[in-house]
Amino acid sequence: MQSINRFLVRAWQAKLRAESRKLDREMRQLDAATTKVRTTVKQLAAKGDVKSARILAREVVRSNKQKDRLSVSKARLGSIGTQLTQQLAMMKVTGSLQKSTEIMKLSSSLIRLPQISQTMREMSMEMTKAGVMEEMLQDVLDVEEDEEIAEEADAEVDKVLSELTNGKLGQAGTVGTELQPSQDMLEDEETERTMEQYRQQLNGLLSG
Repeated sequence: MQSINRFLVRAWQAKLRAESRKLDREMRQLDAATTKVRTTVKQLAAKGDVKSARILAREVVRSNKQKDRLSVSKARLGSIGTQLTQQLAMMKVTGSLQKSTEIMKLSSSLIRLPQISQTMREMSMEMTKAGVMEEMLQDVLDVEEDEEIAEEADAEVDKVLSELTNGKLGQAGTVGTELQPSQDMLEDEETERTMEQYRQQLNGLLSG
């Protein structure tokens, strides 16, 4: 029985490492896409296109929040891996795997992340069968839409605009004398196409 449990733990740890690498890749992709958008925000602001700059600045805020979420989730994957290592050590003494409320708590939070939800659901069921954790309630397993990403505070968008334009643009779309709005730019089709391309790219990464 110990050998079977040891095999299970090793398999879980391998899955955790694989999911951690997946989150690393996604964070790198998010960084690359966000860098392009930030550059475009600066260009739009320099040309006086306040409306378009604010739209893309909102996407920057969303991507920053998503990166934070992925980073926290990666840390939680590592914590589960550490807990499983401790289980292996304890198994030498007890002869079996022990229930862990910490693993259950971490797993339930990770199930809510779309990028790794399926793997964590499967692993949680395996851990439940092995006696490491109790069966989760269905309402915990259900992935909920987080409104915090969908509705960003204007203050955060203003902060990004101010940062990217050295304080020249911000405060709910107001603009200083150095940045005069250009109606031609607001209606420019090329700008609209570029914005839509960046928004679709970021939305693809944000939705997992």
